[in-house]
Amino acid sequence: MNIPAMMAEQPPSLEATAMLNEVPLLPHMLNGDSVQQVILVQVNPGETFTIRTEDGHIQCIQGPAHVPMMSPNGSMPPIFVPPGYMSQVVEENGVRKVVVLPHSAEFHPSMVPPPPHVPHYIHHHPAMLHHHHHHVYPAVQGSGELPPHFIHQHPPPHIYTEQEALSHGRNSLIHRDERTMKMQEHLRKRLKDRQLGGVPNNKLNSPPPSPYRSYSPGVQNGYGKGHLMSAMPTGPIKPKHAGRMRSTPPAEGQTADTETDMKRILELLSNVAKPTVSEIQARSAVLSWSLPLTLQNGEKNGDHAAPSLCYEIAVSNNGWNGVFKSVYLGEETTFTLPDLKPATDYHVRVSVTCSSAKGPVSEAASFTTECSEPDPPAPPRLLNRTKNSITLQWKAPNDNGSKITNFLLEYDEGKQSAFKECYYGHAKQYKVVRLSPSTKYAFRIAAENDIGMSAFSEAVIYHTAGSSPPAPAPPRLAGVGVTWLTLEWSSPSGASGDETLTYILEMEEESLGYGFKPKHNGEELSCTLKNLQRSSSYKFRVFACNTEGRSSPSEVVEYSTSPDKPGAPGKPSIKGRSHTRCLKIVWDPPKDNGGAEVTKYVLEMSESLKGSKWDMAYSGSAREHLCDNLSPGSWYRLRVYCISCGGQSQVSEVLSVQTAAVPPGPCQPPHLAGRAKPREVPLRWAAPAMDGGAPVTEYTVEMSEADQGSRRQLYQGPETDCTASNLLPGQTYCFWVKAANQAGYGPFSDTWEASTAPGSPEQCGAPQLSVRAATCVLVSWESPACNGAEVSEYRLEWGGTKGCMQLVYSGPALSYEVKGLVPSTAYYCRVQALNIAGAGLFGEVAMVTTPAAVPAAVSVLEVLEEDSLPAPLPSLSTCLAVQWQEPCCHGADIIGYNIDFGERQPLSVGRSTSCVLENLQPDTTYRIRVQAVNGVGAGPFSHSLKTKTRPLPPEPPHLECAVFGHQSLKLKWGEGPSKHQLTSSTQYCLQIEDKNGRFVCIYSGPCHTYKVQRLSESTAFHFRIQAHNDAGEGPFSHVYTFTTTKSPPAQLKAPKVQQQEDNLCEVSWEPLQPMRGDSIVYTLHLLSGRDIEQVYKGPETSFLFRNVQPSCEYRFRVCAARQYQDSGVTQELWGPYSPSVAFAVQRQEQDPLGATGTAGEEQAVVRGSTMTDEQLTLLLLVGFAVVAILFAVVIQYFVIK
Repeated sequence: MNIPAMMAEQPPSLEATAMLNEVPLLPHMLNGDSVQQVILVQVNPGETFTIRTEDGHIQCIQGPAHVPMMSPNGSMPPIFVPPGYMSQVVEENGVRKVVVLPHSAEFHPSMVPPPPHVPHYIHHHPAMLHHHHHHVYPAVQGSGELPPHFIHQHPPPHIYTEQEALSHGRNSLIHRDERTMKMQEHLRKRLKDRQLGGVPNNKLNSPPPSPYRSYSPGVQNGYGKGHLMSAMPTGPIKPKHAGRMRSTPPAEGQTADTETDMKRILELLSNVAKPTVSEIQARSAVLSWSLPLTLQNGEKNGDHAAPSLCYEIAVSNNGWNGVFKSVYLGEETTFTLPDLKPATDYHVRVSVTCSSAKGPVSEAASFTTECSEPDPPAPPRLLNRTKNSITLQWKAPNDNGSKITNFLLEYDEGKQSAFKECYYGHAKQYKVVRLSPSTKYAFRIAAENDIGMSAFSEAVIYHTAGSSPPAPAPPRLAGVGVTWLTLEWSSPSGASGDETLTYILEMEEESLGYGFKPKHNGEELSCTLKNLQRSSSYKFRVFACNTEGRSSPSEVVEYSTSPDKPGAPGKPSIKGRSHTRCLKIVWDPPKDNGGAEVTKYVLEMSESLKGSKWDMAYSGSAREHLCDNLSPGSWYRLRVYCISCGGQSQVSEVLSVQTAAVPPGPCQPPHLAGRAKPREVPLRWAAPAMDGGAPVTEYTVEMSEADQGSRRQLYQGPETDCTASNLLPGQTYCFWVKAANQAGYGPFSDTWEASTAPGSPEQCGAPQLSVRAATCVLVSWESPACNGAEVSEYRLEWGGTKGCMQLVYSGPALSYEVKGLVPSTAYYCRVQALNIAGAGLFGEVAMVTTPAAVPAAVSVLEVLEEDSLPAPLPSLSTCLAVQWQEPCCHGADIIGYNIDFGERQPLSVGRSTSCVLENLQPDTTYRIRVQAVNGVGAGPFSHSLKTKTRPLPPEPPHLECAVFGHQSLKLKWGEGPSKHQLTSSTQYCLQIEDKNGRFVCIYSGPCHTYKVQRLSESTAFHFRIQAHNDAGEGPFSHVYTFTTTKSPPAQLKAPKVQQQEDNLCEVSWEPLQPMRGDSIVYTLHLLSGRDIEQVYKGPETSFLFRNVQPSCEYRFRVCAARQYQDSGVTQELWGPYSPSVAFAVQRQEQDPLGATGTAGEEQAVVRGSTMTDEQLTLLLLVGFAVVAILFAVVIQYFVIK
C-alpha cells in the first residue's frame, strides 16, 4: 500500500477513479490552506482499505484505488505496521510516499522514516474487522484530526487488539545480546542530548519539537498532574501543538540517523509492563507501573538518566474486549482511580510516549472492586389509602455486591417534624395504619445489606382520605367590563387549613339553554371570564373539591357585563324644505346601541364649511330639532352623536346645508354717471346693502317722462350702469332701480330725476324742388322743431349724387335758387338746421332730374366683412367682396357697372350692387373704383376705396405673358417688384410641363417676371405658379397656357440690281425655304428720299423695274413674309428688311479713241450701304460696356481703397 503526500499549495491531480466517486472529498481538502496536506492512499489489487466515516459507519474500499485524505496540520501521520511489515518514506519528484512492505533482507538507506515532528493521533476504540490484508483507518473528524490509522489482521481469523499486535516481540527484547545493550545506551544518550539542546537547532532544516515535550511539569493538556482523566472529553485527546513549521527534507546522513533512532525508540517503548493494582476499595483503586524493562536496566547501570516519558492509562469495565477509555495522561507512575462501581470487574492498561514516538499498549491488568452498602432506593409509591391508613410499595435498589436483607421505612407522623421508623423488614410493601383522616404525611425508605445501610430516598408526601368540603359562599363580582367579568370567592368555612382545595366555577347563559358549564378549575380564589357578550346576564356558582370529592354548589348569583358604547347615529337630514332662517333636522338612531338604550343625542353645528369649531345646538333624547335664528343663504355643517350608559359614540357623517335666500333689499337711487347729453343720460347705481343671502344677479331700471307718468323698462341685466338714450333734449325724466337674486326681485329704489341738455334742431323735412329751367332749380323747405333753442341758420347741400353733395347755401332763408346745373342730370339736395346747441341732422334728400345723361358717379362703395357675407369667400387672400349703392342714372336705366381695381382692364358686371373680386394677389393693396353704365353711356368713376387682401396663406399670383416671342415667353405675375415686395419674404416657384406631362421648376425666387427661352415656335406651353413665404407654401395656381408666335423669316441680304436696258433694271434677291409648310412672299420697296414705295409683292425672287430715269439714284430693299392660315384667314408675318442698295444710271460720253460705247450711253452704278442697324446697335453696346468697366475700376481704386 502506497500513501503519497504533497502540500495543498500544489494539490495533486485527483483523477476520477472509483474511489473518488465513492468517497466525498473533505471540505478542508480543497480550501487552499497552506498548512494542510493531501494524502493519497494507494490500495493495491487484492487489498482492502477500511475507514470510519463521520457518522461512525465502517466503509471498506477494495483495491486498486486511490483514497484522498487530508492531514489538517500539514504533517505526515505516523503509520503503525503489524509484525512482519515495515514502513518506508520515499520522496519522488517532491512527493513523499509512505510504503508499507513486508520485511526483506534488503535495506535501503534512502528510505527515511516519518519525520519526528509528526503529531500523535490518539483513538479510543479502533475498529476490528476480519479481512485479508486490510488496513483500518478511522474516519476523518470534523475538526480536521486524523486519529490512529492502522490495524493489521492475520489469518487464521483471530481479532488482534492493538497491544497484542505490537507486543509479539517483547520477550525477545528481554534477552538481548551485548551489542543490543550498547545500541540502547547510545540511543538513550542521543535522546538526552536532544532534550538538553545538545543537537544544534537548525530552524530551517530541523522539524519542530514534539508537542509532548512542550508540557510543563505540573500541567498535562490543561489538567494538573495526576488529576482524574475521566473528566476529559470522551473523544480523542487533542494535545496542543507548540508550533507548526514546514521543513525541508533532511540530508542523507541525518535521515539515516533519524530512521535508526526512531526504530530503536519504538523497540524500547514496546517493553512496558502491565500496571499493578493495589489498595482496592469499593469505589477506588491505586494503579502503579514501572519504566520499560530496558530503561530500568539502563538506570540500574547508572550510565544515563532516564528520558522524559509520558504515560497514558486506559480503563475498561466491559471485559477484555470492551471499550477502553483514557483516564490519565502524565509523567507519574502512580494514579488513583476514583468513582468506581462496587463489585465490578475492571481492566487497565498503560502505554508510553517518548519524544514523538508512541509505544504500544501494555498487557491489561484486571481487578474487582470491593462490595458496599446498597444505592439509595427510589421513593415509595402509593397503592391505596383510607381515612386511617396508607399502603406503600417500593423497589429494591442496586445491592452493590451484597444481597439486600432489610428495608427501613420512616414517616413524620403528620407533624412535619423528625422522621420516625414505621417499618423494618425485608418486604417491599407495607400498610401504615392508625393515621388521622385528611392528614398529610411524609415518607422515606432506605435499604440494608451485610455491608451496611444505604442512604434514604427522597421524601414523598401522601394524604389520608377524608370527607368532602362544605359548600363555599357564592362568588362575588370583583370587576366588570364589556366582554369580561372577574369573580372571586372565599374558602368554605370549617375547611382544614392544611387541606388543599380546588374550586370549580360554573356559568350558565340562559340564551343558549345549555345549563351550567364549568369555566374554571384550580386552586385560585378568583377568575376572569373573557369573550362574553356585552350587556348580557350570566349565572354563576362555585364548588369546592378535595381528594374526597366535590362539595355542594354555592348559591347561584347573577351578574351582567357592561354595555358597549353605541355606534354613530345616522347622517342628519332636513325634514321638509329649507327655510330662510330655520332648518328642521332629523336623524336615525344608531344601528348598534351597544347593548343599552341611548339616553341622549347631541347635535353640533358649525357656521362654516371649513374649520374645526363646533357649537352644540341641541342635547336631548329626541331625534329631531328645529334650528332657528339662522342667516338666510348661509352654509351650515351639522353632525350628531349619542350617549348611553356604555359611553359616547362616534360622531355621524357631516351634513352640509344652506338656508334659503330672500330677495335683496332696496338699492340706493341711481345717480348721473357723467355729463347729460341732449338725447342721452348716463346712469350708475350701487348694489343693495343687503343681498338676501344670495348674490345679486340682475338689476332692472325703469323710467318715465314725469313722476306720475307711465313707466317703461329701460334696462335689465347684471351691470350697475346703463345709458338712457333716444330722449328728447331739454326734458326731465324720472328713474327707479331694483335688484334681484335667486329668490326674486327686491323693492324699487327712491325716485331720481334728471334732465337732458338742449339739443340741436330736429331733422328737416325733404326740400321741395321746383325746376325753373334746364339749368335752374328752386329749393324750398320748412323749419323743423328747435329742441329748446331757436334755429339760427339753415344749410343746403346740393350734389349730383346722394353721397357727394356740397354746401351751396347757408343762411336764415327758407328757400334758395340753384343755378348753373347740367342738363340731363339728376341732382340731390338736403337741408340742415342749426341753433346754439349745434347742427341738427340733415333732412331727407330730395332729387331732381335734368334731361337724360350718363349716370352719376357711385357715391357709396365699401368692402364687406366676412361676417356680413351670405356665403363664405373661396379665399380671403385672393378675394375681396365689395358693395356699393346704385347711383343716379340720369334718366336712363343703369345696365351694368365697371369695376377698376388695378392695372388690368375694368371688370364689367351686371346690375348687381355687389361683386366678389377673385384671383387677387395676397397681402396686396388695391384701389377699387366703380362706374355705372346706362343707355347713354358710362358715368364717372366713384371715389377710390383702398383695401388690402389677407397675407396668409400665400395664394398663387395671376400669371400672364407680357411679351410673346417665337423662341421665348416673358411671363409676369403680381404687380411688379415694389420696394415692399422686394423686402418681403415671399418667394415664387414657376413650373412648366415637360414632354412627359410632369411639371418641373424653371424659376424660384422673389422676382415677378421671368423670361422662358429656348422654346419652339408656334407651340403651346403650360405653366403654373406657386407662392410661398415664411408661413409655408401656398397652393399651385391653375394651369396657364401660352403659345409662342411663329418665327418671322430671316433677314435677307441686300438685293442685287442689274440694268437690262436704258429704262429697265432687274432687282433680284436670295430665296428662302418654306417654313414648316408656310409659303414665303417678298415685298420690294423703293426709297426715294423719305418716301417709301412698294414696287413689288409676291413669291418671286426678282423684279424688273421699269421707267428708270437717267441721272437719278434709286435705293431698293427687300423683306420676306411668312404666310399662314389663322381661323381661315390668311395672315402674313413679316421679317426684318434687308440692307438697302443704291442704284444710279449715268450717261457715258463718246470715247475719243473710238470705244465701242456710243455717245450719251448711260452706265449703271450700284452702291451698297456701309453699316446695318444691327451692327450699329452692337457697336453702341460694346462702347457702353467699356465705359462701365472703366468706371468700376476707377471706383475700386480711388474710392474703396
